[in-house]
Amino acid sequence: MKRTQITAVATQGRYGSSDWLTAYLLMFSDTGHNWRQYRQEDSIGMFSGNSNADSVVQHKLQQTVIARYLRLLPVDWNTNGRIGLRVEAYGCPYNFDVVSFTGQSSLLFRLSPKPTMAKQSISLNFKTLKNSGTLLHADGQSGHSVTLELEKGTLVLRLQTGKTRHLVSLGSLLDDQHWHHFVAEHQSTHLNLTVDKSTLWVQIPSKFIRVGADQVLGLKRSIQPNRNFHGCLENVLYNGLSLVSLAKQNDQRVTMQVKCLNLSNYIFSKPIIITRHTVPWIC
Repeated sequence: MKRTQITAVATQGRYGSSDWLTAYLLMFSDTGHNWRQYRQEDSIGMFSGNSNADSVVQHKLQQTVIARYLRLLPVDWNTNGRIGLRVEAYGCPYNFDVVSFTGQSSLLFRLSPKPTMAKQSISLNFKTLKNSGTLLHADGQSGHSVTLELEKGTLVLRLQTGKTRHLVSLGSLLDDQHWHHFVAEHQSTHLNLTVDKSTLWVQIPSKFIRVGADQVLGLKRSIQPNRNFHGCLENVLYNGLSLVSLAKQNDQRVTMQVKCLNLSNYIFSKPIIITRHTVPWIC
């Protein structure tokens, strides 16, 4: 089964019986062995089930789930019967470009000399079992730089100009091998930072994140190897451009620095980089 965007689930009891669930938990996974519980926005994790064997009870998910596997865990059922159900999931295809990183290479994206958009943004999904590593780095004019790192399971955004450094921390326990979503939107003198469902507004000097024509967005090889990100990045978008898609198309704006490269249908390797043959990281 391919990864799918799941929007709703529906249950019935077992046909012609007294077997149905009255409450259950919904779990999802990409691997089939590392599971995560789905929770609605009100933090309620339990779904109401059926009251008979024939009626259909459907729940539309407030936040869609991207997964390959679903699991329903029975919480309660008809006392005059046993655990039994029919289940159906609703959704649509999920389009994605994945890069898996092992710490041996990098992908660099050359920005335009003068950004034409008043509002700039970058977004990506990531998952890893390593609690530290650099996901993204951008150099700008006059020694300005922006670095997005994972430190002990927490995302840290470093904004630096000269000797002045600003640190912003977001999220926790992000090294759980589940996909997490990150968005940074820069407009005028502030940043909107989002990790999963949490958003933080940060006031910054406007001189930050103005990147010159001779600068790059990506992972610099000068970063120490033990700081490299080990894991997977998905749908890396800069102002709506898919950097992984551009790399697959050999776009001149993208430079790949790799030791070993395995270009499969959708698996690359390393922090905005490409996967090594000797390290089969499944994203």
